Amino acid sequence: MDLPPRVSRRTFLGGAAATAGMLSLSPVEFARWTAAGSPLAALPQGRRRQSEDEWDSYAKLHFNENPYGPPDSVMQAMQHAFKFANRYGYPDGDILQAITDLHGVRPENVVLGAGSGELLDVVGLAYLTDNDKRVVGSDPSYGSVYQQATSIKADAIKVPLLDDYRQDIPGLIAATKKHYRNTGFIYLCNPNNPTGRIVTKREIQRLLDEIPEDVPVLIDEAYHHFVEDGDYGTSIPHVLDGRPVIVTRTFSKIAALAGMRLGYAITTPEIARRLQAHQTGTINALVKWAGAAALKDTAAQAHVKQVTLDLRKKAMADLHSLGFATIPSETNFFMVHLKRPVQPVIEEFQKRKVLVGRPFPPMTEHLRVSVGTADEMARFAKAFREIFPGGATGGSND
Repeated sequence: MDLPPRVSRRTFLGGAAATAGMLSLSPVEFARWTAAGSPLAALPQGRRRQSEDEWDSYAKLHFNENPYGPPDSVMQAMQHAFKFANRYGYPDGDILQAITDLHGVRPENVVLGAGSGELLDVVGLAYLTDNDKRVVGSDPSYGSVYQQATSIKADAIKVPLLDDYRQDIPGLIAATKKHYRNTGFIYLCNPNNPTGRIVTKREIQRLLDEIPEDVPVLIDEAYHHFVEDGDYGTSIPHVLDGRPVIVTRTFSKIAALAGMRLGYAITTPEIARRLQAHQTGTINALVKWAGAAALKDTAAQAHVKQVTLDLRKKAMADLHSLGFATIPSETNFFMVHLKRPVQPVIEEFQKRKVLVGRPFPPMTEHLRVSVGTADEMARFAKAFREIFPGGATGGSND
């Protein structure tokens, strides 16, 4: 794309996007970002004062991001929105209309958030702060919801995954019934992070049919766009049927707006009002225009999906040829079983300027790898062979 003089893609994203994104984080999100989730925190201890060039030198396969950046249509929308930077009130690119058109819902079904992370936090604030309420969910799964429960002095009832790493729907139903009086809501990440496995349409229906009908279900569809399995389906139709379901989506993955912070929830009008009461209104002008443009650029999304899935399948096949098992994935990341503790391996990758996922207890011998560009995946493959020169039968212990 053509940008005005003195405005490059790198300076635009590195400056405006990152700054606007960081300023929109909730206190809980910011604490997580600085403590464990930020790019700087992912670097080896004692090396967090990185220059931009040094940071750029890492292959970043640790946060499940879109490595290609926003498409030109989204960049142009953000550039246009700079004219509103000095205003509290401004045209917002019709972001709400774009969402309602896409999903066939009404404006009162939509809650915008500064990333889906804010929305997950808001659900916790809305449903876990009264009468010893708890969240029921799978373990391991995306930990933000459980961390939020801890931060507001609530608790989580975690149901272990099945032997094939799928979420245990009968187990979640049983736990909810057993702790009905204390269940604030059920959490499902679908597809699940970190395993990449889906909960099928039939399993979602069974869950909703068998739990008490007044228990809300939060379904995090952050990786929805990457799914190929025909047994999967979005849970938005359950909202339209009037069920107490909250479906969250993010622009951080396929839309490449992780640093800008934008997400939304689709839910019933009653639940939407309850969630909005806990929000602070921290979404910036640039990302509203960016989100509306991203939803309309379906060709860019289709391209990112295809390239990502091709690279994921190639990387997993390569690992299989070395004797390493991987978990079937329907996302832009995958997990490989290393057959040894994962933390020292993460550090070995860092020495080779490849950042990979953190440990996910109790799966302490599995490594989560985000799918990067072709060059980044080649660097991962090279580093992996250096760390495991004997394939699955041996490896470096440096």
